[in-house]
Amino acid sequence: MHFTPEILHIWASLWLASLLIWISVWDLKHLRIPDPANALLALSGLGLAAWRADGWPAAQMAGAAVGYILFAGIGALYFQRTGQDGLGLGDAKLLGAAGAWTGLAALPGLIAFAAISALVYALVTRCRRLAFGPWLSASLFLHWIFLT
Repeated sequence: MHFTPEILHIWASLWLASLLIWISVWDLKHLRIPDPANALLALSGLGLAAWRADGWPAAQMAGAAVGYILFAGIGALYFQRTGQDGLGLGDAKLLGAAGAWTGLAALPGLIAFAAISALVYALVTRCRRLAFGPWLSASLFLHWIFLT
C-alpha cells in the first residue's frame, strides 16, 4: 500500500493524539505514565522516522536518548537533594519518546513550552503538585502539528 506524505502525516497525527490522550488522562489520574504507552510512542516515532527517511533516523535516535537521559538525570539530582520525587522516570521516558518523534533539535522548545505552560497553570491555580505528562504531551502534539 502506498501512502502519500500527507496521508501518512494525518494517520501519524491521529495515532500520536490517541497515545498522548492515553498518557495525559492516565498521568492526571495516577500521577504516573504507563510504560506501554511510552514504549508505543517511542517505537512508533522511530518507526515513522525510519520509514520517512528510508533508513537510519539519527536525529530521532539522538532525540530519544538525550531526552530520556536529560530528564532522568534531573529527576535523580532532585531526588538526591530533596529525598522526594519531582520528575519521574515516566516523564523522562515521555521526553525520550517525544525526541523519537521530533528529533534532537526540537527538545529545547518542547521542554520550554511544556514547562512554561505548566508553571503558569500552577501559579494561576495554586497547584502544588501536578502531572507534567499532559503538558509535555500538549507541547509534543503542537510541535508535531505546526512544525513538522
